[in-house]
Amino acid sequence: MTSELERIKILEGKVSQVVEYINKLLSENAKLKQQIKELKAKNKDFDDQTNRIEKLDGELKQFTGDRKLLKEKIEKIIGQIDQVGI
Repeated sequence: MTSELERIKILEGKVSQVVEYINKLLSENAKLKQQIKELKAKNKDFDDQTNRIEKLDGELKQFTGDRKLLKEKIEKIIGQIDQVGI
């Protein structure tokens, strides 16, 4: 009979360890879920910034092209004025 009680106590101890381990895993899982949530938010911010950079890069290329075109037109006008002798 003592042997059965000892076995039950051992079983209780093991069940307690399992419960502790499960609680630890649940806590870690909650932390990991929070980290995932934070990383998703950072990833969204990163994607938004990337899109903004791509848009600005496109605008810069357009402005650079416009500047080059204006420079060419101004040089042409200056050349025409020089031909007139003004």
